[in-house]
Amino acid sequence: MSRPAPAVTVLGVNYPPEPTGISPYTGAMTRGLTRRGYRTHVVTTHPHYPEWRVSPGYGQWSRREHLDGADVLRLRHYVPGKPSGIRRLLSELSFGVRLLTAPLQQPDAVVAVSPALFSSAAAALRVKMFHRKTPLVVWVQDLYWLGLRETGQAGGLSSKIIQLTEKWLLSNADRVVVIHDRFAARVSEDFGIPRDRIRVVRNWTHLAPTPPVDRAQARAARGWGDEVVVLHAGNMGIKQGLGNVVDAARLAAERGENVRFVLMGGGGERDRLRALGDGIPTLQFIDPLPDAEFSATLAAADILLVNEYPGVSEMAVPSKLTSYFSSGRPVIAATDEKGITADEIRSAGAGVVVPAGSPKALLNESLALGRDHARADDLGQNGKRYRETVLDETFAIDSFATLLQTLIDGDRARSPRTASRRRADSLV
Repeated sequence: MSRPAPAVTVLGVNYPPEPTGISPYTGAMTRGLTRRGYRTHVVTTHPHYPEWRVSPGYGQWSRREHLDGADVLRLRHYVPGKPSGIRRLLSELSFGVRLLTAPLQQPDAVVAVSPALFSSAAAALRVKMFHRKTPLVVWVQDLYWLGLRETGQAGGLSSKIIQLTEKWLLSNADRVVVIHDRFAARVSEDFGIPRDRIRVVRNWTHLAPTPPVDRAQARAARGWGDEVVVLHAGNMGIKQGLGNVVDAARLAAERGENVRFVLMGGGGERDRLRALGDGIPTLQFIDPLPDAEFSATLAAADILLVNEYPGVSEMAVPSKLTSYFSSGRPVIAATDEKGITADEIRSAGAGVVVPAGSPKALLNESLALGRDHARADDLGQNGKRYRETVLDETFAIDSFATLLQTLIDGDRARSPRTASRRRADSLV
């Protein structure tokens, strides 16, 4: 008698149809595992990011869906209108509380996606208490405590609690999956996790291949003319430090430069940035767009921008880079010159790096690169090649699937009766 396909439960705050952030990766990974024969079950929230508002049609106490072959259970949690400080913490904790009693359908393996930290920790506690034989994988997209430290928010009791929670979570995982080699080093050195329990699985672009874009038509649709267009796409939060971009746009207006800085997307800082930039003619805001329009807008820009808060160096690899590299446009990174983002830009040969928090340097490099079309095209093509080789989705999901199968097979070998009972229960 053949064995049933292994069952994997994925736990995370963000999931499609949310269009940006971690959601596209969690959705693609789950979809990829399903196509490789896994039975997948997802426990998540109602879509609310990056607007921090529950999408129309959602918001029930619980809701079941079947998306791309996966069974999805959505749990209502607290969604703050302004996700800062204690409100964001309460949002995570409210989902964590729901996870403590959510049905997990007797999985063969559990994947907890972090962030969010506290809900992932609640999930890990549940697994360790009631599914002790079930392998737990923590998939780390951002490092919380490192992020607090690098954005100047470390210190005090709350920071210590976050540090201890993150250490507990990673220490209790059977494997920790990170998205970059430098993340692996940080997890090992900062939290004492043995290197052989850490795996690197790179993120990839979540955008489907698109036909060639008529750049002139796409620019006209956005109201762009012959100016140099510098586009930042994605979340507008604290770690992006986008006040720097507003200041660069103001400086450009004062100097009469033919350039336009564009902030596209949503996030907790958007309203503040709009108020800060009110009346600046060289600054434009665009709401989040569907994938096809998003891709066309990236391709229509002259330069794509990654901007990070001064001091941010190791906490995250911006997920937008995978989409940026797919567009064939050059990238400017306003960031720590020794940080992980700068390292990624140089590895890809896809752009240039300027110091974080320097509006003048950002403006000057934008003008120089925007006027050097041959150089811009070369950098853009380098990024495209890097995306097609190093950041390949098929390779990433194959790696994740292999890791899960190894852990599941090891669990079955150690405890065949428990594993057999788990498989039988999962069919009920």
